[in-house]
Amino acid sequence: MTGMRCLAGAPLLMAGFATARADEQPVASRPEVAALIAELDLREAPRPVRETRGWRVPRRIVVRVESPAGLLPFQQAAPGVELIAVRDEAEAAAAVADADALLGFCEPDILAAGKRLRWIQLFTAGAGPCAEIPAVRNRAIIVTNMQRISSPEIAEHSLAMLLAFTRGLNTWLPRQRSGEWNQDAFPMQKLWELKGRTLLVVGLGGIGTELAKRAHGLGMRVIATRASPADQPAFVEYVGNPGELWSLAARADVVVNCTPLVPATLKLFDAKFFAAMKPGGYFINVGRGKSVVQDDLVAALKSGQLAGAGLDVTDPEPLPAGHPLWQLPNVIITPHVAGTSDRIFARVRLLAQENLRRYVAGERLLSVVDTARGY
Repeated sequence: MTGMRCLAGAPLLMAGFATARADEQPVASRPEVAALIAELDLREAPRPVRETRGWRVPRRIVVRVESPAGLLPFQQAAPGVELIAVRDEAEAAAAVADADALLGFCEPDILAAGKRLRWIQLFTAGAGPCAEIPAVRNRAIIVTNMQRISSPEIAEHSLAMLLAFTRGLNTWLPRQRSGEWNQDAFPMQKLWELKGRTLLVVGLGGIGTELAKRAHGLGMRVIATRASPADQPAFVEYVGNPGELWSLAARADVVVNCTPLVPATLKLFDAKFFAAMKPGGYFINVGRGKSVVQDDLVAALKSGQLAGAGLDVTDPEPLPAGHPLWQLPNVIITPHVAGTSDRIFARVRLLAQENLRRYVAGERLLSVVDTARGY
């Protein structure tokens, strides 16, 4: 296909993009785009990108894909634009000199080489490191990300951790491997029925909303905090501001951190917070590891103030061998995989292609990052 070339010779980084078919419909004609926006409540920019400073009809765009075949559906979304396929940072830095946009990377050296860049599409939800690069703000580069795309998976992962605790699976599964039948290994009084229990969602954004919806479906009472005002969903009993966090924690049987890492959430969950929680409650972290003071978490778990903690994120990652969290029986650790599933790559690809189509056409982009806030 004309207008497309590939820089070769790097490890494969986006395996899911290899499943794209060359005969896929153009993104603009897909009903699944509208369905995705509606299902996950993806946010549209308030004004068309053509009205922003520095926008121009792009001539060249660099795209992170595994192979030239993976680039074909992107070309269908941007006819007439030269797309350049790259697979790693070195290839991106070499190709970006005269590119108008970049899909899949955001590193200082690449931005330094790409003086013409006006738009960056991330393939992840985490936008903080990109937003913190001075060039992004100084040059008013538009950044879009995958916010809300993994929300269903992360919500279900959170509930899976909670159910593992409240049904004793974290105790009985290790005994299964040794053939031990022991009904008393997990006390009956610790087997919770979730109906009527209170769940505090810290950060009622995309992930928090999906979690609240599912917890409500299990009969739980859901309360939440949110940094910005918005309508209160019918399945959430109360939404407070961040200043109410400790008072709401005192009402919660379960607390789930769904916040991004920003200055206000750095080390937010400390000894003071855990002391404010109901004794014997559960803490689940699917936000960021640096939001938690891990020594304080360990102390709360050892003292019994917390019945358990489910952690998909830690500080650092990976968690070092020998760290006390590995040894505690009331801790479940997963290696930052809550946002993955068999459906993720298709949604990432679909949103990236749709935003590419919108950028080329000068339309309103989806999932624009507020670079001042970092998400």
